[in-house]
Amino acid sequence: MSRFAATTAPHFHGSYRPEDVIFLLKILPEQPLLSVEEKERLIQSGQRHYSEMLSPESLPSPAYLAVFEQAFKTNRQRMARDCLRLASLINARQSGEIVLASLLRAGTPVGVILKHILEQVFERKVTHYSLSIIRDRGIDENALHHILAQGHAPESIVFVDGWTGKGVISGVLEEAITRYNTRNNVSINDGLFVLADLAGSAAVSASGEDYLIPSSILNATVSGLVSRSVLNEQIGADDFHGCVYYPEFAAQDQSQAFAYAIIADAVVIANSTSVGEARPIAKPADKRQLAAISNEYLAQAMTDYQIHNINFIKPGIGEATRVLLRRVPRLLILRDPNAADVAHLKVLAEQKSVPIIIQPTLPYQAVSLIGSALDG
Repeated sequence: MSRFAATTAPHFHGSYRPEDVIFLLKILPEQPLLSVEEKERLIQSGQRHYSEMLSPESLPSPAYLAVFEQAFKTNRQRMARDCLRLASLINARQSGEIVLASLLRAGTPVGVILKHILEQVFERKVTHYSLSIIRDRGIDENALHHILAQGHAPESIVFVDGWTGKGVISGVLEEAITRYNTRNNVSINDGLFVLADLAGSAAVSASGEDYLIPSSILNATVSGLVSRSVLNEQIGADDFHGCVYYPEFAAQDQSQAFAYAIIADAVVIANSTSVGEARPIAKPADKRQLAAISNEYLAQAMTDYQIHNINFIKPGIGEATRVLLRRVPRLLILRDPNAADVAHLKVLAEQKSVPIIIQPTLPYQAVSLIGSALDG
């Protein structure tokens, strides 16, 4: 019997199937929506934390959806191989039951895919929860309490995300789990497992390269129709962090179709005649080299663009996409404007009239800079 207080088991799966994921989230009513510009002003002035507010989520335009479909067609095999590789690493490191704890939102589709690969290819018993972690606020401890209250061993928990940018969330996770372990006398592993580790901050990654993970292009419609997590006055002391659910987006929901296509590809690869291909025991990326590249670039960018807040620099395709979708972008920097992986960024930059500069020596395929909302 777990010494953690039992809680009512949530049954929120978003638009996924019940066997795919359990979201440990409090579903909130539609939030007062602020414009991107007003939200940015409140964040940068220190009046509100980004987690307290949501901006409107809109469905992708036909042109943007076409770019997503092309990105999916181009990179689905690579993502499937990396998901298989990451599942192989989890399988090799974890004995007994595996509890995937994916970090909202980018980690959710990855967690769904990994769960099924681990079950179908490696014949492991897997439970998948998705929970909130927030910069400056930490992880949702009520969600961790709930996981442990179900009788899962602390050592069975594996934190999963899509990628690292500057490594901020990796650091938040390490600090939060160290604190949680000390307070609760448990031993949850604080390492982060990702597909692409650009910052050299993940415990384990399938790749250290900046490539277009197709699910990074979309928001709710590839993540179970849930919003980014919310932590404001509507969240009580015993509540999970919150979210808004968007059933009205169901007609354009890609969540299940995307995940199950990647799973199918991964299973085909795993059943191929090449044993090495089927059960890849990957070596983790060279974390020191990746961290050195990241630190050098960030320092240089702060000087070159006169940036005083490192949070205004968002390296990598995934982070650059987030800026263009839901922040106020100042500049988009591309290594190769003709690369297929950045086509969607050019569409977004054109829609928002964001200047693009080309930097062939860029260590990433793309970088977005957030503009100051306080100037003038």
